[in-house]
Amino acid sequence: MKALTKVTRSVKPAEVEKKWHLIDAEGLVLGRLAVIIANTLRGKHKPTFTPHVDTGDHVVVINADKVRLTGNKLKNKVYYKHTGYAGGIKEVTAAKVLEGRFPERVIEKAVERMIPRGPLGRQQMRALHLYAGAEHPHAGTQPQPLDVAALNRKNKVGA
Repeated sequence: MKALTKVTRSVKPAEVEKKWHLIDAEGLVLGRLAVIIANTLRGKHKPTFTPHVDTGDHVVVINADKVRLTGNKLKNKVYYKHTGYAGGIKEVTAAKVLEGRFPERVIEKAVERMIPRGPLGRQQMRALHLYAGAEHPHAGTQPQPLDVAALNRKNKVGA
């Protein structure tokens, strides 16, 4: 008689079905939003999640410039970059980035730091589409709105 065996099945890249999700970031807290986006990009919301395969979906974020930061993070949160020259460290606050030319970079950096580093992480980040305004060019893909409020309630401790 053959015994029952439990097998963990790994999904192959050709078997992955990618969907499109739309998130309106207006009034949402940056960190909570970034967690939801990162989990969706990685595919952790799917039962077929495989750590070494890009099983995630595409995420379109609109109104990225209207994201909220709690506490004093707007003036105290600092982003650093280096020019490559001696003494070339540059810093900019989150408030300056949000009112600058590319305000969507605040969300991009928050999500990027939650995704694994390496070729797989870069591939997953290519599925993130950020737009400062309410318009986006992905209407042809018919992205489904993602209920971020429900996901926030579900992920809270003690709920």
